[in-house]
Amino acid sequence: MSENGRTETIRSIDEINEKIRKGDAVVLTAEEMIKLVESSGVEVAAKEVDVVTSGTFGAMCSSGVFLNFGHSDPPIKMTQCWLNDVPVYKGIAAVDGYLGATVLSETLGFEYGGGHVIEDLVSGKEVELRAESYGTDCYPRRHIETTITIDDLNQAVLLNPRNCYQRYDAATNSTDRVLYTYMGTLLPNYGNITFSGAGQLNPLCKDPNYETLGIGTRIFLGGGIGYIIGEGTQHNPSAGFGTLMVKGDLKQMSSRYLRGSSFYRYGVSLYVGVGIPIPILNEGIALTTAAKDEDIFVSVKDYGVPSRPDLRPSIKKVSYADLRSGKVEIKDKDVPSSPLSSYKMAIEISEVLKEWIQEGRFLLTAPVEKLSKQSVVKPLKIMKKEPKVSEIMRTNVITAYPDDLVKEVAKKLVEKGIDHLPVVDDARKLVGIVTSWDLARALAIDKKRLEEIMTKKVITVFQNESIDVVARKMARHNISGVPVVDKENHVIGILTTDDISKKLVGGRTTI
Repeated sequence: MSENGRTETIRSIDEINEKIRKGDAVVLTAEEMIKLVESSGVEVAAKEVDVVTSGTFGAMCSSGVFLNFGHSDPPIKMTQCWLNDVPVYKGIAAVDGYLGATVLSETLGFEYGGGHVIEDLVSGKEVELRAESYGTDCYPRRHIETTITIDDLNQAVLLNPRNCYQRYDAATNSTDRVLYTYMGTLLPNYGNITFSGAGQLNPLCKDPNYETLGIGTRIFLGGGIGYIIGEGTQHNPSAGFGTLMVKGDLKQMSSRYLRGSSFYRYGVSLYVGVGIPIPILNEGIALTTAAKDEDIFVSVKDYGVPSRPDLRPSIKKVSYADLRSGKVEIKDKDVPSSPLSSYKMAIEISEVLKEWIQEGRFLLTAPVEKLSKQSVVKPLKIMKKEPKVSEIMRTNVITAYPDDLVKEVAKKLVEKGIDHLPVVDDARKLVGIVTSWDLARALAIDKKRLEEIMTKKVITVFQNESIDVVARKMARHNISGVPVVDKENHVIGILTTDDISKKLVGGRTTI
């Protein structure tokens, strides 16, 4: 069929709503639509089906809730506020606040945060409210402590700046250490792959041209009814990474579809359930709602490179079908892949939304303004120059070989006034490192050669890395110097905490 045929209107949203009121609408979940198109073809499916329901359930960090606590007597202008020791943003009116999903508890740290408070509120639990103020004539109270439930709040509006990514790149780790990230724990040496998103159930994958999505679209949100209120932050449609900004009444939601979460040694978040009905207005929409996991591709990104997301190296392209198979081949090795989001819950959400529509409890809405297809994502400009390793490292590196004598090397360190000595092979590839402390201890116990005492698992850096990342790496490993290597592991420089100190704040000039 021609492109014009694909876009020819079959039915309107008003006509679909009339069928919903009468109980005559044909509603399928996205999974059911895929099967129908496979068995009968897209033309038949477009004529038969009125609505396709989608769903997703995963960690959506850019989420939070606006709260109005009501006025106490005497009243207080809250300038600082906490719920269960989790800070609430108070840069707005006296008793309004915004609780972000990723804010950490001041007492429990990574174990509890904003997402957990939101879940507790939705569950009907009591939450401790504490607030401070400087006091004014009209707001004389300076301190308040009490307990509240969601029923005590005047308003509790879930307003999430960025939810429901259209696709999300998978993550792996090429380094020799464990990484703790928003993509979960990534094991060393490509030990695992993690991924997020519902793939063939994902709402924005069902309408990638945003023909039915925009401001005012009614949706399933957290177990209640919500709305799309615009494009989400970092909306990037040209790259296939659209996002949504959504809102809904928290008081109508369910803790089954809003779950606080903790990512080990990274932070906290909120798992959010989102379901969107896609009206089948034309054959083109019917075709996109039938997209399968095999048709939806993402990159596997290397989180071992400390760069912004779009600059991380892409190891390979994979489909959601590849990821859901449980293993992906990287460098001739089967690497286990696991989801961070719940496909099972996504299915449930699409089925619940289908049920609501069939029962006449949920009508569709046409967007008053469709999502932009032109938005682009820009990186943050850093106006102040940040030094790189290449600007500070020493290139006149003194090295040694594994079979060098400890006593001779110790003399060399004393003569040159250095503390770190990379050990290389004949090709000048790094094989180890020794420090002045290593040599002092070796002399005391009468060790003969460097290969007996050198550290073989060496922490290294590249010359294009930023100094703040390298300084953090040295602090984490409790070391004062690192060799600088190229991609073939040749030693091309050395960098120490004293070098950094001298360059940035002044210090002694030793290696």
